[in-house]
Amino acid sequence: MRRFLLLAVLLLGACATTPARPPVATVPQVDLARYAGTWFEIARFPNSFQDSARGCTHTTATYTPRPDGTIGVVNRCRGADGSARVAEGSAYVVPESGNAKLRVTFFWPFYGDYWVIGLDPSYRWAVVGAPGRDYLWVLARRPELAPGDYAEAVITAAGQGFEISRLRPTPQE
Repeated sequence: MRRFLLLAVLLLGACATTPARPPVATVPQVDLARYAGTWFEIARFPNSFQDSARGCTHTTATYTPRPDGTIGVVNRCRGADGSARVAEGSAYVVPESGNAKLRVTFFWPFYGDYWVIGLDPSYRWAVVGAPGRDYLWVLARRPELAPGDYAEAVITAAGQGFEISRLRPTPQE
């Protein structure tokens, strides 16, 4: 009987899971006209499409509203060899998201999540992530971000459960 009880306790312990984190939350509303334009990447989680052979630095993203309601996306960076790299794509707003959730594609039919999880009231900086917490970007309207603003952006990401120790600064001019 003792062996049975010990086995039952071990099995129950093996079935236990860690509590789930709350889902990632976006800002309530994004004014796409104010969000449009060029943003400089201040920091990011390493990822395969910007790192590896590309080695992107001096990264920018430009968003342009289109007449059909989609958003043009142009990402630029300097590659490891010094050459200019450009990726053109498009995005659409996820309905009923206050414009804070976008689906972005650079190669149809593959889309990725682009969720605005932090946004300065003056649209000077933004924090963009994905619901799985595997992607994170800190963006700013200028190539540099004041230390206090950067700290606020990072605290925003940490509060959403992102592993901020993974953030890497992006060299700019």
